[in-house]
Formats: sequence, C-alpha cells, structure tokens
Amino acid sequence: MNIYVLVKRTFDTEEKITITNGKIAEDGAEFIINPYDEYAIEEAIQVRDANDGEVTVITIGGEDAEKQLRTALAMGADKAVLINTEDDLDEMDEFTSAKIIAEYLKDKEADLILAGNVAIDGGSGQVGPRVAELLGINYVTTITNLEIDGTSVKIIRDVEGDSETIETSLPLLVTAQQGLNEPRYPSLPGIMKAKKKPLEELELDDLDLEEDDVEAKTETIEIYLPPQKAAGRVLEGDIPDQVKELVNLLKTEAKVI
Repeated sequence: MNIYVLVKRTFDTEEKITITNGKIAEDGAEFIINPYDEYAIEEAIQVRDANDGEVTVITIGGEDAEKQLRTALAMGADKAVLINTEDDLDEMDEFTSAKIIAEYLKDKEADLILAGNVAIDGGSGQVGPRVAELLGINYVTTITNLEIDGTSVKIIRDVEGDSETIETSLPLLVTAQQGLNEPRYPSLPGIMKAKKKPLEELELDDLDLEEDDVEAKTETIEIYLPPQKAAGRVLEGDIPDQVKELVNLLKTEAKVI
C-alpha cells in the first residue's frame, strides 16, 4: 500500500511566543511536529504494518523542517520528502500548500493520504481537503477510527461530541482527530535508523511550478498576542448584596445584560 502523510512544522505552543515587528520571533523558539500530524503518522505506520507497503512523510518549508521529518522517520516512516520553498516564497497560505502538495502527489498513485485534523498554529483544517479536491479523490475529516479491507474503508469520525460511521473506498485522504491512536515515541534504534533513511529535497522548479502558480490568495495584515486576562474580582458581603452587585457589574462593565 502506498501511504503518504502530510506533516507541518509548528511552534510548540507550550513555549512562550513573542511578537517582533509584527512577526512571530523564531529565534530561540521551539518547533515540533504539529501534534495532530503525529496521530496521522502513527496511523499510517499501523496501516502499513497491517497491509504491507510504504509510508512517506511530506512537508513544505526550509532546511529547518528536516528535524521534524527525521523525527517522523524515527517513529517508523520509511521515506521523507522536503519541498523547500525558502528561497521562492515569502508568503504561503492553505491554497499555496495544497497546490504544491497536490502537484507532488499527482503521479504518485497514493492509496492513502493522512493529515492532521488542524494545525495548532493556524487551525483552519483546509490543506488536507484541498489536496483531496485537487487530486479528485475521496476524503473524510476528523476520523477517530480507520478500518481497511482491500479497497473498502470503514471510518468513524468525530462530529461535535458525537460520532458518525462512513463507508468509502481507496484512494482516500483522511484527517486525524485526537483519539485515533496513541502516537509512539521515537526509540533509540528508530533514531539511529532514521539517519540512514532517504530524505528527498525538492524545489518548486522540480515540480514544474512557478511562483505565480502558487501565489497566496490571502494576506496576513497583522499578528498580535491576545490581551492579558484581567484579574478576577471577589464579591464580598451578604449574598443578596453580592447578587445586586453582580447584576450591576454585568450591566455596567461586562455589558452582557
């Protein structure tokens, strides 16, 4: 089975993020594999082990993204592909990413493509479905269970606190939701093997793409941190007095009633 996983290098949101000159300061920041993509990698490995085949992880970015690809290889992926856009593109959006990935995958005869449900830095959840549309294949989002029998596929997906069962067929793209599996940690042998696994690096020219072909359709106007939360207020006095003061504050300050 020919399996591909879309991986994104993202900020570690547990680290402090700072803004400098309207941009996120990358110096000293910690980067990780997008956590939802880890579910996709793990599922790809499990599907490969059950059905034979090969897992290839793909990312777009600069040389720094090689670290995240090596981590995916250490988890158990077989190959990695870095599409380096560092020298070609200043701005990228979901259209750009999907167009580049679909161009790479169009002749790869992928049976199964997996991606994270969302990226924790952008949260749009658009890239996976956009890739499927460009490739003209089926796709199902936010999956929590995947069963493959030949070319038939049975999926359980998360739908706002409930679940939905869907039957479809390969080739297929799915996006992984939390709960699909428990991603493994790279083992020491896996880390050592990852150093010898193939990591291919391509540029837009290798895909016969021009910068105009993948020009971003959206523009980022401003990036800013959310305002700091104000300290809470403790109401004192008898309960009836507290209720009156609370109602007054909701009217005059919070303006919610």
